[in-house]
Amino acid sequence: MPQIKNYILIIYMLFSINTFAQKAIAEDPELLQNNINYRIEQSQTELENYNYFKAKKNLNEALSLAQNAGNKKSIGVIYAIKGRLELILEEEDKAIKSLNKAIEIQRIINDNVNLGSSYKSFGDVYLAKKDYYSALDSYTAAKSKFQEEDLNEELAETLLREGQTYIELKNYKKARDIIEQSLAMAKKYDFYKIQSEALINHAKVYNKLRNDEKALEVALEGIQIARKNKFTNISNEGYLIISELYKNLENHKLSRDYLESHLQLSDSIRSLTRINSSRNEETQFRLNEEIEKNKEVVQKLEKAEDDKNLGTLISILSVALITILSLLTLSLYKNNNIRLKTNNMLHKKNGELIIAKEKAELASKTKANFLSTVTHELRTPLYAVTGLSNMLLDENPRPEQVQHLKSLKFSGDYLLTFINDILQINKIEANKVDIEPESFSLKKKINNIILALNNSAIDNNIKIHFEYDKDLPENFIADQLKISQILINLIGNSIKFTKDGDIWIRVYKIEEQGKIFTLRFEVEDNGIGISQEKQDHMFESFSQGSIQINRKYGGTGLGLSIVKGLIDILKGKIYVKSELEKGTTFYFEIPLEHTNIKEAEENKSNYFDGNKSDLDLSKVKILVVEDNKINQMITKKILTKMDLKCDIVDNGEDAVQRIKDNDYNIILMDIHMPGISGMEATKRVRAFDKELTIFALTAVTIEDKMHEFEEAGFTDIIPKPFKQEEFEKKLYNALASKNKISKASS
Repeated sequence: MPQIKNYILIIYMLFSINTFAQKAIAEDPELLQNNINYRIEQSQTELENYNYFKAKKNLNEALSLAQNAGNKKSIGVIYAIKGRLELILEEEDKAIKSLNKAIEIQRIINDNVNLGSSYKSFGDVYLAKKDYYSALDSYTAAKSKFQEEDLNEELAETLLREGQTYIELKNYKKARDIIEQSLAMAKKYDFYKIQSEALINHAKVYNKLRNDEKALEVALEGIQIARKNKFTNISNEGYLIISELYKNLENHKLSRDYLESHLQLSDSIRSLTRINSSRNEETQFRLNEEIEKNKEVVQKLEKAEDDKNLGTLISILSVALITILSLLTLSLYKNNNIRLKTNNMLHKKNGELIIAKEKAELASKTKANFLSTVTHELRTPLYAVTGLSNMLLDENPRPEQVQHLKSLKFSGDYLLTFINDILQINKIEANKVDIEPESFSLKKKINNIILALNNSAIDNNIKIHFEYDKDLPENFIADQLKISQILINLIGNSIKFTKDGDIWIRVYKIEEQGKIFTLRFEVEDNGIGISQEKQDHMFESFSQGSIQINRKYGGTGLGLSIVKGLIDILKGKIYVKSELEKGTTFYFEIPLEHTNIKEAEENKSNYFDGNKSDLDLSKVKILVVEDNKINQMITKKILTKMDLKCDIVDNGEDAVQRIKDNDYNIILMDIHMPGISGMEATKRVRAFDKELTIFALTAVTIEDKMHEFEEAGFTDIIPKPFKQEEFEKKLYNALASKNKISKASS
């Protein structure tokens, strides 16, 4: 008896030790993590060996352990692997759910390495679903993460998948460029599997681009690497492609040989792949469970029937009813949980969208501020370039210097045009362009444009023909300035690319609804024409026919982009048809409102149209407020040439004091200066002198700052760099106006 007690005591101690050990393992974080990692590694091994059901089982066990331990990183990794497994099993919708869970966790914990892999898997799923553009978005997100973490192999593989997506989209040139990037990276770091697969895909692309010799060359190189490293699937795909290429090249013997190799290897791969057996295994497992449950129910029913026991039968039916109700309750509970999770996800996505919107708005403002700063910094030295070149041309330079000075002036004018074009595109993209409708004569406006451009046409020996529909009214309400810009750009383009030819400008009605006329404008030439390939990118910024055309004909490549933006603002559409060496036709359609009101009389030009000798310039005093020494010198030189005297100060505080102490006729005020700005200085002057003529002599972007200039109290604006004759006329006009007022008062 005591001996039995000792046995019981020993068994109890062993049981206690075992229980304690299990508890210690469960509570030890390191041991728990090792347990999770072991199951993840096992699942990866089962995946590689095509044992998908066993892989899924290991992942479920690992997930349960990771969730109990609250290990978010492991949970994210497990969901990502589940997503890849479900993709292999062709369960794309399940894969999307698993990958969404993985990405949600990995974003929160900033697990960029695994987040990149999840994005790539997402791309693979979308590629399988033939949602190619969503796949490209996912691959782009993956590349960003891999680049941040310097994961070259993952980046190379993602580039390869991106290239495969472009193959599916039949964009073979884009596919070639991206696969080339993947191949270069694979060669650099000896990623042989990616290298061989990239070469095989390159062969597909070159085949589609009808370069079978190059396709065969890269395919043979790829198959050689795949054979050497025993990449079975890649070899199999390569055999098929090479067979097709030899067939195209009419080498039927080699084509048959490679096709046989492909078929043999396909049979071998099929025998190894166990997707169907894995599914059968899982199905059988679930079927056995259901059979056991059914057996129990059948036994109970048989017993009830044998015993003629109605109570037992009612009990069974009651249990069945309770089970059904329980299942319904559980289903409702799950649905409610799904709805709650969906709502939470929607709230989260909404928050992310708001953040993304704020970031986009900030980026847009930053871009606008950057462009404003850059253009100001460029306009300031441009003022010196154009001003000095004009002055030197007026000072009787040596004959051999004239051409150099004219070239310098031309370069300055070209750069100014380029800056203005960039600013206009920026405004169009930022939706800062306002429509300013007014009544005008369309026919007269187009005639004026043709007159303005006719000298350039004559230089190229071009005749311009204008056809205005005789049944079309002349007066419309629209933004005539934007219509002028569009036509000047298109006609100017035709003049530039036509030599010894003709240009036809046509305007006619294509639709009429009440007062709204939809008009078609055509600008046709018989110039050099545009290839079909270039027409596809015609309206993109910095797009021109070729580098040679750019060098020969000049231009910034921004004109047509501006035209497209302006036509979009006017709610119109633009089209182009062209043939090389035969000519080009641009035609656009815009809605215009017909009016019986004749064109409003044009405001008189700001230019001086009186007699300079009527002005007593000896008594005129001008103050130049400018901090840049070169600009001071140029402005003073221009004023001296105009027989005008000036004082110069280099900051706003001194300018305000000088104006208080002296009787000036005109102030030329710079905006950006040390101390107080020209805006603030003008506001202070307006506090004690409302009538003084103050010009903003500035390089800032006028359109964006116009309301600020008006609020500050400027009389007018002279943008730098300016044309000297326009500057002179504006000043003389202001002096003549003051002279008339003083005579009238006396």
